[in-house]
Amino acid sequence: MIDEYKIHPGVTIGHVHLKVADLNRSLAFYCGILGFELRQRFGSQAAFISAGGYHHHIGLNTWESLGGQPPPPRTTGLYHLAILFPNRAQLATSVARVLRAGVELEGATDHGVSEAIYLRDPDDNGVELYRDRPQKEWPLTPEGNLAMYTRALDLDGLLKEAITTE
Repeated sequence: MIDEYKIHPGVTIGHVHLKVADLNRSLAFYCGILGFELRQRFGSQAAFISAGGYHHHIGLNTWESLGGQPPPPRTTGLYHLAILFPNRAQLATSVARVLRAGVELEGATDHGVSEAIYLRDPDDNGVELYRDRPQKEWPLTPEGNLAMYTRALDLDGLLKEAITTE
């Protein structure tokens, strides 16, 4: 039986560390395509990257995985990491960059509470790029409970909101 303890509502998930096979390849994806900033690097073994100058949102390391292969299907492990964007225009801009880089999308989903794009990094880790809708727009049941769903996202409509710098 689980007791009724509730974690403090101010708690957040601060960062994720990923085992990667090739640090340079991962940095090309996370920094070169997604636009994270390299904060610190330890040779070919580890790198710490972030958005907005934070010490790190993502740690990439080869400590146990240099030259390794992704885990086979139907095994446990990371399903995906989720990268939250502050608004729809920023999400659209990032998705447009991903597509221009030739990265294949696995899905584009409207969950009612959020809009999400799914893809894979060079080490086959799942990556979700998403934005939350304002809480007042979240779908609710008549009883007031959350009523999330999974529907196709209008990707063309999202991409029309991309910020262009050209």
